[in-house]
Amino acid sequence: MSIYKAYVYILASKRNGTLYVGVTNNLARRMAEHKSGVIGGFTCRYDVKQLVYFERFTTFESAISREKQLKGWKRSWKIGLIEHDNPLWRDLSTDVGVDDEYIEAVKDIYK
Repeated sequence: MSIYKAYVYILASKRNGTLYVGVTNNLARRMAEHKSGVIGGFTCRYDVKQLVYFERFTTFESAISREKQLKGWKRSWKIGLIEHDNPLWRDLSTDVGVDDEYIEAVKDIYK
């Protein structure tokens, strides 16, 4: 059994919309931060809040390496990667444990 220590993820504003590639050690918390807007920045400014793709890693170093690789990819390659596993561009946030209650709990932390 693998213990995952890091995640690389892709967010979208909508199907074929603005994309964002990120890395984190806690995907559920990070998604709640994006969805609540508590962090600000690019994803908040462009309303990029849908989790459309993610990968799990056993080391943070390998996740950072993959994040850098994906950030260097052409947009069409990223779209192909998303559509291979998630052809409907479904928001995968609930799959990693993010719901409205969790988002509110994260908001409270930043008050």
